[in-house]
Parts: sequence; C-alpha cells; structure tokens
Amino acid sequence: MSTQSGSGKNKPEKVTTQTVVEMKRSGEKISMLTAYDFTMAGIVDRAGVDVILVGDSASNVMAGFDTTIPMTMDHMIYHTSCVVRGVERALVIADLPFMSYQVTTKEALKSAGRMMKEAGAHAVKLEGGRTISDTIRKIVDAGIPVMGHLGLTPQSIYKFGTYKVRAKEEEEAKTLIEDAKILEEAGVFSIVLEKIPADLAAKVTESVSIPTIGIGAGEKCDGQVLVLHDMLGLNKDFSPRFLRRYEDLDAKMNAAISNYIRDVKDGSFPNEDERYN
Repeated sequence: MSTQSGSGKNKPEKVTTQTVVEMKRSGEKISMLTAYDFTMAGIVDRAGVDVILVGDSASNVMAGFDTTIPMTMDHMIYHTSCVVRGVERALVIADLPFMSYQVTTKEALKSAGRMMKEAGAHAVKLEGGRTISDTIRKIVDAGIPVMGHLGLTPQSIYKFGTYKVRAKEEEEAKTLIEDAKILEEAGVFSIVLEKIPADLAAKVTESVSIPTIGIGAGEKCDGQVLVLHDMLGLNKDFSPRFLRRYEDLDAKMNAAISNYIRDVKDGSFPNEDERYN
C-alpha cells in the first residue's frame, strides 16, 4: 500500500478510522464520495476527500444493473483493489455485497477478511441493525473496522419494495435510534444514515458518540456521502431530492467526443505536430 512506501515526507497525512471519529469530536464535517476505479479514485483523493466508499452501487453505475443485488465478492474485491491503488490519503471503505455476510457469522468474517487481505480495504461496511450486531462484533474483534448502515438499505430492496424515505413512522424511528446505539456498542466506528427524515438523523447523531454520514438525511449528520457519478452529472437518469449536481460532465464529455469525431472525419486530427517522422 502507498502509505508504507518511500520516506513519506511529501505524502499527505493518512485518514484513518480514528481520524473520522476525532473529526466528530472536534466538530469538523466529514466528506465522503464513492469511487470504483483507479483513475477516478486518484482524482477524488487528490481533491482532498476524507473517505472513499467503494460501494456496491457499482452494480448500478458501472455494470448497469437495476439493483445492488447482483454484486459478488469477486466484483467488490476487484473494484476495491483498483481504488486502493489510486489512493494516498483517503480512508477506503468497501461494501460487503449481498449474501456475503447475512448467512453465517463465519462466512461474514471470511468475507471481511478477503476484502482487507485481497483488496487492501481499510474498513468494510455492512447494512443492517441489531440482527447483524453479533456478526459485527466478531469482525471487529478480528481487527477489521466496520461502518454500519441504517435507514434505506438497498440490499433489502425486495423486502421493502421501494426506495422511499424510511423511518417516518414513530415505531420505526424508535427502532432505528435503538439500532444505532446497538451498532455503536457492537464496535462500528461510523454509521451511514440513508434517506431518513432530517430530524431523526439529528437525533441519531446526538445519541451516539461515533460519526454519522448522511445521504438524504439532512445537514445535522457528521458528514455527507454522494455517489460520484451522480454528483458529477454523469448519471442523468437519477435525480432524487437529496442530490446536488456539482458539474454536468455528461454534456462536457459528449461535446469533447463530438469534437474528436469531427476532427477525425475532416482529417484535422492528427496534425503535423501529432505524428512521428
């Protein structure tokens, strides 16, 4: 890994799980984005993002599936290893994909171990609350940092049948707060809160000492995460309320490619300066 090579004199200070916990304590917001390949990971890392999530959302934005369900351990290990090679500073967290940790604790521990050993991830993320708390304890006890994920959990889409906001009702909201406390007690260093009411996210953030990372959960979370392709405008088909597009790369890339095609067609590329003699 890059943090172990060279003298380190010119390398940025590495973000660790303890770094993000300390950021909550000091009141510094945590920035987090997804990445799935070497080139984009390097761009995101050099821009200064704190955390990179190799999400199973690769299923949607990289592979073209409708859900995250098809992703396998081999898929996630491939994407994660590509990202790790492109990163010097950011903390790299990898999603454990559907059915890689839900069957048995033993299998979950093996999956987490593969993600660390084969892919070089710095931590793993699991979806769910109290039902997977024992599994989280085992993984953490093995020395593997774990990030939790509550609220809308995309791997359970066929159970819930919708991507609508979760925990709007009092009972589910109460359960979510309890689950957050259970996850903290189980040893997670942070929790993603996806698509829940902002007031509830604020209560969760206040009720735990570990950082909360929101996506569609309001401004009171300790940090925020977006899918890189969404916030850069590479994905035009996804426009949830919580998404802010910071650029329209779809249009810019389309224009650049169109200009290339034009230059090839009219013979102006390559010119004399772009050829070997």
